[in-house]
Amino acid sequence: MSRPVERIWHVLGVANLLAGAIYIWWRWTHSLNFDALWFALPLVLAETCAYFGLILFTANLWKTRDYPQQAPPSSIAQCTQEGESAERPVSVDLFITTYSEEEELVRLSIRDAKQISYPHAIDFRVHVLDDGRRESMRQVCEEEGVGYISRTNNVGYKAGNLRNAMEQTSGDFIVICDADTRPFPTILEHTLGYFRDPDVAIVQTPQWFYDLPEGKRLKDVWGRRAGKPGQLLGAAIEAVFGEIRIDEDPFVNDPAMFYDVIQRRRNPWNAAFCCGAGSIHRREAVMFVALRAYADAIARSGDEGRSRIRKLLGLQHKPDDALARWQAAQEEELTPYKFHVSEDIYSTIVLHQDSERKWKTVLHPEVESKMLSPQDLLSWTVQRFKYAGGSLDIFFHDNPVTRPGMTLAQRVMYLTTFWSYFGATWNLIFLLSPIVYMFTTIAPVSAYTGDFFGHALPFLVLNELAFMMGTWGLSGYKGKVSYLASFPISLRALWAVIRGKKISFPVTPKQRQEGNYFGLVWPQIAVIGLTVTAFAWCALRLFTVGGGYTLGGLIANGLWGLNNILAMSIMVRAAFWKPEEEGSQ
Repeated sequence: MSRPVERIWHVLGVANLLAGAIYIWWRWTHSLNFDALWFALPLVLAETCAYFGLILFTANLWKTRDYPQQAPPSSIAQCTQEGESAERPVSVDLFITTYSEEEELVRLSIRDAKQISYPHAIDFRVHVLDDGRRESMRQVCEEEGVGYISRTNNVGYKAGNLRNAMEQTSGDFIVICDADTRPFPTILEHTLGYFRDPDVAIVQTPQWFYDLPEGKRLKDVWGRRAGKPGQLLGAAIEAVFGEIRIDEDPFVNDPAMFYDVIQRRRNPWNAAFCCGAGSIHRREAVMFVALRAYADAIARSGDEGRSRIRKLLGLQHKPDDALARWQAAQEEELTPYKFHVSEDIYSTIVLHQDSERKWKTVLHPEVESKMLSPQDLLSWTVQRFKYAGGSLDIFFHDNPVTRPGMTLAQRVMYLTTFWSYFGATWNLIFLLSPIVYMFTTIAPVSAYTGDFFGHALPFLVLNELAFMMGTWGLSGYKGKVSYLASFPISLRALWAVIRGKKISFPVTPKQRQEGNYFGLVWPQIAVIGLTVTAFAWCALRLFTVGGGYTLGGLIANGLWGLNNILAMSIMVRAAFWKPEEEGSQ
């Protein structure tokens, strides 16, 4: 957090949006190739949608204003409205959810949870929530001296598992951990102080993967290859663009951009959302929203019930409200956590929609736990498909952007999340456009002249400069190419939701899955193959018939195609990547 850097970002961010608006206006009014609208219109629509996403992302990154940290409470009375609670130590339940993960992996999480310290007296209990109903897991819990909670079914999956555990515990606060989440001893000392504000419902801590391949610094790699000049050049590049590493995590799992920048900068708007593992929940808030939803559901069902009762009994008048509501109450269930593949963000949405209570959510800016990352493309794809499918399902079926209760800023922040998953549709157009031009010589613009470059280049340059400052200290290129290259996942998720297919609750594998993942990257390979073939065809035409290209068109589409190849190749390389050393740390 640097105020001078933030002010530079503000200036460049506004300049970037103005340059983008000028470019988009020019594209619609002066540049369309009316002889090829089948090509020109999809591209300009894609550019317009991407520009709208740029506006949303700029708003998301606008400023960093952390929620004020306070000293950890010594009594629950310090975390509630005056007179609501007696003076007694805070009580906390830590839940470790598991289904099929190895028992010894869970044991590591249990042991780290038991090391959590607190500066005051506290009633702290660790519980393993085993949806696999394994006797071996129960034995591990007995050996480690922690609670074991199971159930006879898997209704609601993780959300149902959490609900079942809430019914059997009573802590004021709940810490959510996955099977591989290893909390630091300071997690409660550093986060419970936020709950001194009685309106704070959830505190999310950043997730950090401790098993990512570290790679080698650019300056060190170039230093070994070119001596002191190479080291100095590498250091200079890193000073401008942030730390750059060679041979690091091929899946771009590093969550720093998401937590340290995107989520953290939603704090000023009370729009940071829960991401599951590493989050702390106020039990009262979870139950408050659950009871309100329960009451609303009964009211809705009661209206329907009155109509059904009148038809069944042949009554001419409306039956008694009490009878209809009693019947509705028998049919409804109290659900503290929404039964959804993305129960974490869904539960946060329900909290933010409660305009009467004004619940707050906080992104704590310090890492308080470590966990395992996906170690192969299959695990990574399972995880990303679940994120995309869950978010899109919420957008289509319970969209917080249009439902009452949200502030304008909250709606913008949630729309930013949902809009990012729609980006796969226009990213596909961006990937295919240079291929179409080089194969056909048909341009989507009226001409690749100085007028085109005069509008496009200022926007492109300002965009890079703005987000270099907006994400100062982090390299944004890896995230951009990963976003571009993962278009098949979001497209599959979008298609599944549109068809009404239920998004499943797969458990992300915690160990490397062996196998050939060529089938997962065939779309990226196809883009590379088509682009390379288009280059070859273009070269053949130039050297034979001289064929219909302009210098501006070749420069623009050539660089565009090379960038697409680079982005796709990173995902293809990830499909065949294997770690140097097997096993987790």
